[in-house]
Amino acid sequence: MQGELGLSGRAAGQRMRGRVLAGLVPGALRLEAVAPFGAPVFILVADGDRGTLLLARERRVVRDAPPEEILNALVGIRLSPDDLRAVLAGCVRAAGEAASARAFGDDWLAVEMAAGGTAYLRRAGTVWRIVAGRYGGLEIDYAAFAGDRPSRIVLRGKDLDLSLAVNEAEVNGDLPRDQLVALKIPDGVAPLSIEDLRKAGPLGE
Repeated sequence: MQGELGLSGRAAGQRMRGRVLAGLVPGALRLEAVAPFGAPVFILVADGDRGTLLLARERRVVRDAPPEEILNALVGIRLSPDDLRAVLAGCVRAAGEAASARAFGDDWLAVEMAAGGTAYLRRAGTVWRIVAGRYGGLEIDYAAFAGDRPSRIVLRGKDLDLSLAVNEAEVNGDLPRDQLVALKIPDGVAPLSIEDLRKAGPLGE
């Protein structure tokens, strides 16, 4: 999956707004925060359980850290690459196998997932559509759709209220993994620990 994400809202008391170019394949991702001009605000690549974050303007880099921890320190969302891809695709989470379901009237279902969490489905004509989900302290609201894909997603949790506008999304396209995770670190860039990145808090405006 690839596309552009428009971020707006708040995380850890900071106001957030910006655009992120996203590319995601199973087990890997690339996120680039676009600046009005010049170098990206950040580039995050992850391959499996190893992530690298380059803060080009600050000339700092986090190397070989769990991608969900980098993402949490950066924008306040603790999601693995596969879970983020599932959220953006409208599937709530990657491990989404159903364990049980409860009906609420004729048009609503609450599906308990075997790995934990709940997906909420609403009948749309003759099909069921996931419109919300909850797991691990995160609430996911699929607030708008373009066809059968989410076009606006609202994420809520402790100190988090973030809206993602999903633009120009393409799924099941050709997105080579090696190019996705390739990241050249410039000379003279100083190391940054995940702890120091977390202390700095999410990147706000």
